[in-house]
Amino acid sequence: MAVSSTLPGVVLRALCVVALIAIPSLLLPVQSRDGAQVVMLVAIFAAAFTLVEYSVASPSFIEFRSAPPFNRLRFTALFATVLTLSLISRGNEAPSTLTRLVQLIGERVGGSMDFPYSPVRLMVLMMPEGTDPHVLYTLGISSGVAYLVSLLSIAIFGSLLRLHHWPKRGGAFNVWVNLPMFDPAGGGDIVARLNRDSQINLILGFLLPFVFPALGKLVSMTVMPIAVGDPQTLIWMVAAWAFLPASLLMRGIALSRVAQMIHMQRKREYARAVAEGLLPV
Repeated sequence: MAVSSTLPGVVLRALCVVALIAIPSLLLPVQSRDGAQVVMLVAIFAAAFTLVEYSVASPSFIEFRSAPPFNRLRFTALFATVLTLSLISRGNEAPSTLTRLVQLIGERVGGSMDFPYSPVRLMVLMMPEGTDPHVLYTLGISSGVAYLVSLLSIAIFGSLLRLHHWPKRGGAFNVWVNLPMFDPAGGGDIVARLNRDSQINLILGFLLPFVFPALGKLVSMTVMPIAVGDPQTLIWMVAAWAFLPASLLMRGIALSRVAQMIHMQRKREYARAVAEGLLPV
């Protein structure tokens, strides 16, 4: 997303964030007044954060702001996940043709991904004994759909990386703007540090879908059972379980790409210096 975003564009992004947070509350029955107030406060905070990050010259936290469509793709994946899971849960409260269609698709997707040792199977096995079978059914199809969306987002980003040579689109890549949390002068070779961070993100992104259910099962057995009777709790838990690993994998791929770009730029500069006689051959 361009650094010189106009005010309408910034406001539109903030409204999209508010819509994302409000979707479960809009589609599902309100559980309590306090819950609605919490959702409203979170939406206001997220909108204010988005307005600040996209209106200043250099962001503080948001990465790859001027390298579209990295953030747009991640947001779209999360939005699609939350919307789909909300429709699945709404089908339990207020069935309709649309919700039934989404549930049927979820059954097919969840069934195809529910095999031994798969992340979807582990999410279902995480729940304690005696859990309502309908909750397990909703959790299974929700996990399958969310995991499919995350895989599709990674595949789309990989195709953009290969086919459209992301992130360079005829202009220079600004490391300071696109990686505000990364200090290029923090010590050590920048390419080695980027590759190291990339590998860490890739490893975590691959392991988290398996580690999260294992930790949930451990907490359920030793501390307290995990209860997802509240549809909104189930929606956000499953969305986070699917989105965070996908986001880490995409970030790892992006950092590796940036490291490759810097390495190639160094080789070109070195070759130019040698050709001009500035360095010994």
